[in-house]
Amino acid sequence: MLVQGSECSIVVKTSHREIDIPYSDETLREAVEMLQEEASIEGDGVCRGLRKSGGAKGCIVTPLTLGTAPILLYLAMGAVGSPVFVPETKNLFKYLLTNTPLEDTEHFHLIQDRGGMRNEQLAMSNERKIYEYCRVQGFELRILREETIKLKLEICGVCAPMYYPNTDTFIWEAGERFNGDNVTYRINGQEYTNIYGLTLLSKKRGGTITELWIKRSLQHGSEIPNDIEEIVVTAKLLRDKYEYRYYGTFRITIKKLVLISDETEVNATGAVISPLRYYITGGVQADVFTAGEETIP
Repeated sequence: MLVQGSECSIVVKTSHREIDIPYSDETLREAVEMLQEEASIEGDGVCRGLRKSGGAKGCIVTPLTLGTAPILLYLAMGAVGSPVFVPETKNLFKYLLTNTPLEDTEHFHLIQDRGGMRNEQLAMSNERKIYEYCRVQGFELRILREETIKLKLEICGVCAPMYYPNTDTFIWEAGERFNGDNVTYRINGQEYTNIYGLTLLSKKRGGTITELWIKRSLQHGSEIPNDIEEIVVTAKLLRDKYEYRYYGTFRITIKKLVLISDETEVNATGAVISPLRYYITGGVQADVFTAGEETIP
């Protein structure tokens, strides 16, 4: 495999828009196969190898911001229906997402830009590559207290990367980042304050398999049940640290969870942050609210 380097900026390009997502970490690369040609039987012939591109592989890890959360969750999960205007909410729009299989999600393009980095050699090369017709074959949404909420997208593609002309100006989607401190958890209608964080994992190749890891404190709050009918995770953004008003929200609703294993360390002393592993037998959906008149493409 040819690793293109992690010090890059990533642009998501759909049929409707192009945005530069906040950089966190990425290992997007070109998968390369070698076609071997054996030497002839007679003489001292040599073996030859022919390079064949296998498309795009790797992952992108990026924090969720007010501007990028809708499109990143949309690419990860897929969409159902059309955007719905929510009245009396200052021009907010709601978009219904659902965890759909790989075959049902939309294609998109990824542009890898190495031209804007601080490294002088990379800046001189001003190299841009585009990976066309990519899809998300799995994702991981991680929410932890005192940390930025991050989304990891497992990328797959069939087209070899091509050089992309350095002529377009992309939209930088800044905005505040969602944080794990402004997240509420409701399980079977009851709010739990002893949850330290959770990780939602989904694999879509050959069917959708989804798990949820819940980290909770054992010494504070109610114990989480083994069978969960519904868990609702709501992440909000503060408009200003001096104003307790929220803007920008996404809500993950997960139904019908069954406990697989309890990963608690039995010999631990003091406060314990212990993970529970659940298998999701029902559905996963997200409601995304964005400010202004712009909707998810």
